[in-house]
Amino acid sequence: MRLIGALLGQLRTNAHMTQRTLAERLCVHEETIASIEQGRRSLLPDMADQVDLILTTGGLLGVAVAHVPTYDKYPVWAQEFVELEQSAISLSSFENQVIPGLLQTQDYARATFRTCIPALSEDDIELRISARLDRQNVLHRKVPVTASFVIAEAVLLSNIGGSKVTREQVRHLRTCVDLPGVCIQIMPLDSESHAGLSGPFVLLETPDHQQLAYFEAQVGSHLLSAPDDVSLLAKKYGMLRTQALNAKDSRCRLQQLLGET
Repeated sequence: MRLIGALLGQLRTNAHMTQRTLAERLCVHEETIASIEQGRRSLLPDMADQVDLILTTGGLLGVAVAHVPTYDKYPVWAQEFVELEQSAISLSSFENQVIPGLLQTQDYARATFRTCIPALSEDDIELRISARLDRQNVLHRKVPVTASFVIAEAVLLSNIGGSKVTREQVRHLRTCVDLPGVCIQIMPLDSESHAGLSGPFVLLETPDHQQLAYFEAQVGSHLLSAPDDVSLLAKKYGMLRTQALNAKDSRCRLQQLLGET
C-alpha cells in the first residue's frame, strides 16, 4: 500500500495537482487522498480507475492496484485464506464473537482493531481497516459469490464501539441482506443449544470446487482441506442454518433492533 500511495503522490505531483483538487474531482475528503498517499489506506480499484482518467496516466494506477501482493495487506497467517476468499464461488460463515469481517462497517472494524493486545498504532489500525474493506469487494463482484452468514444474536446486542457504531452496523447488515447472493441468518439469543458452541468458522468453495474450511485462534489460524475435517464442519453449518432464524425472520429481527417494526 505504501508503494501505491507513493506512486499516486508522484503522479499527482507530475500533473501539478494538489491533494485538495484531486479530492474535489473524486468527490472525497482531502484526508482520504492524504491517507492513501501515506500508505495508511488502500486505493480501491474503482478509485484507481477514476484517478487514471483524471491524471491521464494510461491506466497505470489501475494495473498497479490489481497486482498489489497479498502480503502487503494481510497478516502472514491469513494471506492464503484471503486469496482463496476473493476467488471463491461460495462462502459460509458462522460467527458468535463479532460481526464477520465481510459485513463490518469501517467504524465497527476500527473498534475491533482497537481491542488488540498489544495495542496497534493508529496507522496500523487504518491499514488493517483498509485491507478489511478491500476484502468486501467479493460481495460486489459482477458474478456474485454465494455467501451465507449465520450470526449469533448476542453479537448484535453487544456494544462494541458504542451505541452509535453498533446501530450503524446493524443498519449495514440490514442493507447487506439485499445484496445478490447474500443470505444472513440470526441465531436467536434464547436458543437452548446449537451446533456452533465450539466457535466461529468459515467454509469456502474454490472455482475448481475444492471444499475448504478456515478458523482463527488467539494466535494464528487454520486452513483445512482434509475431507473428513471439512465434512464435519459442513455438517455443523447445515445444522446451524436449520437452528437459526430463516432469512425472512432474520430480516425482521434486524428491523426490530433498529426500531423499524
